[in-house]
Amino acid sequence: MATVGETLKGDIAMIEEPPLLTIQRPKNRPTVKQIEAFQGVATGFVVDALYGGGAFSMDIKPIGEGRDINCVAAGPALTANNGPADILATLASLNFALEGDIVVAAFDGFQGCAAAGDRVMGQMKNNGVAGFVTDGPMRDYPGLVEVGMPAWCTGLNPASPFSKGPGSVGTTIHIGGQQVETGDMIIADRDGVVVVPFAKIDEVLASLEHVKKLEAELDANVAAGQRTSRAIDELLKSDQVRFVD
Repeated sequence: MATVGETLKGDIAMIEEPPLLTIQRPKNRPTVKQIEAFQGVATGFVVDALYGGGAFSMDIKPIGEGRDINCVAAGPALTANNGPADILATLASLNFALEGDIVVAAFDGFQGCAAAGDRVMGQMKNNGVAGFVTDGPMRDYPGLVEVGMPAWCTGLNPASPFSKGPGSVGTTIHIGGQQVETGDMIIADRDGVVVVPFAKIDEVLASLEHVKKLEAELDANVAAGQRTSRAIDELLKSDQVRFVD
């Protein structure tokens, strides 16, 4: 005997129901040397090396503003694409996470419930995950502090999510104003989160050496007593500035 659903599909055109989970096998992963090269590098330096690109929206910030957890991490992205209020893809990502990965979980920007809590963070830590990034809130703050997993989110919300799907792991996601692919490099600290596309990793690493040298020189000048910007000093002496009384 046909089910109600089968009868309806026979009578009218209907969209096929998607699978609960879609898993895209990883295509790219940075080398150990590339991953190590980003450790301890400030997000601001990475953005400079990307010519101002790569930074996530400021809505995504260290959990608890980084007061109780040392929110610093750098590693390959493992993407989880969830619908609003659902974390099935995030939970499934635990089965595919590699040591040092950063799980980047799109939550469709939904703010009505948490995108993860302390138990999920504990499981990530048990899998060797280096950090967690989402565009939704989190919950169970005391437990999160106890776990100590570096995490970036939009704030706190005590409401629980669902885990019904559909969702996908390893697929392209859009989060915090950026496109993220599994295998891209994620660099995150108390200033925020930055993504380096896999194809640009070597280019950015080369630029970082110049950025680090320039930053060190500028810091040394200020430490030595520099009071104003030399570029502004020169501008003020030029014919490009008009003084009025």
